[in-house]
Amino acid sequence: MEALSDLLLGLSVALTPANLFWCFVGVFLGTIVGVLPGLGSPATIAMLLPLTFRLDPTTAMIMLSGIYYGSKYGGSTTSILLNVPGESASVVTCLDGYQMARQGRAGPALGIAAISSFIAGTVGVLGLMLIAPPVARFAVRFGPPEYFGLMCLGLAMVVFLAGKSMIKGLIATLFGIWLASVGTDIFTAESRFTFGMMELLDGIDFIVVSIGVFAVAEVLVNLESQAGAELFKVPKGLRNLLPSLQDLKDSRFAFVNGSVVGFFIGVLPGAGSTIASFLSYGVEKAFSRHPEKFGTGAVEGVAAPEAANNSETGGALVPLLTLGIPGSATTAMLLAALILWGFRPGPLLIQENPALFWGLVASMYVGNIMLLILNLPLVPLFAQILRLPYFVLAPAILGISIVGVYSVSQSLFDVWMLGVFGLLGFLMRKLDFPAAPLVLGLVLGDRLEQSLRQALMMSQGHLSILVMRPMSAGLLLLTVVILLMPVAGKIRSWRLKAAEEGI
Repeated sequence: MEALSDLLLGLSVALTPANLFWCFVGVFLGTIVGVLPGLGSPATIAMLLPLTFRLDPTTAMIMLSGIYYGSKYGGSTTSILLNVPGESASVVTCLDGYQMARQGRAGPALGIAAISSFIAGTVGVLGLMLIAPPVARFAVRFGPPEYFGLMCLGLAMVVFLAGKSMIKGLIATLFGIWLASVGTDIFTAESRFTFGMMELLDGIDFIVVSIGVFAVAEVLVNLESQAGAELFKVPKGLRNLLPSLQDLKDSRFAFVNGSVVGFFIGVLPGAGSTIASFLSYGVEKAFSRHPEKFGTGAVEGVAAPEAANNSETGGALVPLLTLGIPGSATTAMLLAALILWGFRPGPLLIQENPALFWGLVASMYVGNIMLLILNLPLVPLFAQILRLPYFVLAPAILGISIVGVYSVSQSLFDVWMLGVFGLLGFLMRKLDFPAAPLVLGLVLGDRLEQSLRQALMMSQGHLSILVMRPMSAGLLLLTVVILLMPVAGKIRSWRLKAAEEGI
C-alpha cells in the first residue's frame, strides 16, 4: 500500500500540465538526439542544463531524464534503416535490424524496437520503484575484480557474434582491444601507439570506428556489387509495415531477457548499456531454437538488445538516486544538475524529497507511453526512406556519417579516420571478418584494462585476487564455459562422425 500511495504522489506531480509539457519536450528532443549519430544525450543535457535553471527542479529533472531515455528509442532508427549506429549500444541492433530492412521488413524492425523499448522501459521503472535500495546495496559490492570478470564475460559474447569463424571473431576482438589502448595511459600519463600524432592522444573515438566499419563499409560493398535500386525491398500496405502477431510471439522471451539483463547491468556503475545489449543478444542467441537465423534478420535479434538498452536507463538511475553514484556520462550530468539545485543524491533522497523522486518515477511511466505513441506512427514514414534509389541513398548515408563524426570533436582528422576505418570494414567484409567483435573490443577494452590494473593495485600485483572473490571467480568461470562451448560442439560432432563411419 505504501508503494501505491507513493506512486499516486508521483502521478499527482507528473500529470500537472507544466510537467507533462516538459516531459514531452524531453522525450521528443531525446528521440531526435538518438536519430542523429554523434550528438549523444550527455552533450545535449550539458547544452540544455543552463536553460533549465528557470524551471522548477522537479520539472527540469523530468525533462532532462526524458532526453536520456528518449534517446534510447531514437538510436535504433538509423541502425535499422542505414546501418549507422549512433551509439555503442546500437551496434548490436545493426546486426539483424539492417538485414530485416534489406529483406523489406524495416517497418516491423522499427516497430519491434519501439515496442521492446516501451516494455523494457516500463520494467526499468518498476525496478527503480520497487527494488532500488537493496539492488543498489548489492551493486556497491562490485569492485575492480568483479568488473574485470564482467568485462571478460562481455567479451566472451564474441562467440555468439563471430559468424562462421570463432578464430576470426577473436582476432577482430583483439584488434579492437588494441585500438582501445591507443592514446594516453590514464595511470602513467604516457602516450601509447600515437605514432607522434597529437590527434591520437585522446584515443580513437568509438563513433569513428563503428560508423566506418558498418555504414561506410556497407556503402562500398553495395556500390561494388551494383545492387543499386534492388538493394531494399519495401512492401506496400500498412499491414506489412508494422510487426505481425508472429513477430510479437517470436519476441516475447527477448522482451523479458533484455528487460531483466538491461536493468541489472544498468544498476552496476560503469557497466553501461553497451555490455547490456551485447549480453542480452548473446543470451537470446544461446537459448534460441534457431541460433543460425541470428545475423540474417531475426526479429529477436532486434528485440533483445533494444530492450536491454532501454531497461538499462531505469537501472542506471538506481545508484544515481539512492547512492549518489553516476554510472555513465549522462547520469553524471544528471548528478551535476541535482547538486546545482541543492539536492543530495543518496540514501536519504527519497525520504527528504519524495515529490522529486516519485514525480520522476511517474514521469518515466508517462514518458514511455508518449514515446510509444510518438514512434509507432512514424514507422511507415521512416520505412519510406528506403524507397529512395540507392544512388541517392548512398551519398545521404555518407553525408550523415561525416556530419555525425565531425560533430563529436569538430576534427577533420576524425573524418579522415572515418575513411580509413571504412576501408578496413570493406576489407573485413571481403575476408569474412565480423565487425561487431571489433567494436565490442574497442568499447570494453578501456574498462577491461582499468579494472585489471586497479585489481592488481589492490592485491599488490597478485592475480589471485581475481579468483579469490566469489563473484569475480564465478564471472570468470562462466566466461571460460562460454568460450569452450564451440570447442565442445566440434568435439561432439567429430565423435558422431567417427561413430557413423565406424558403423
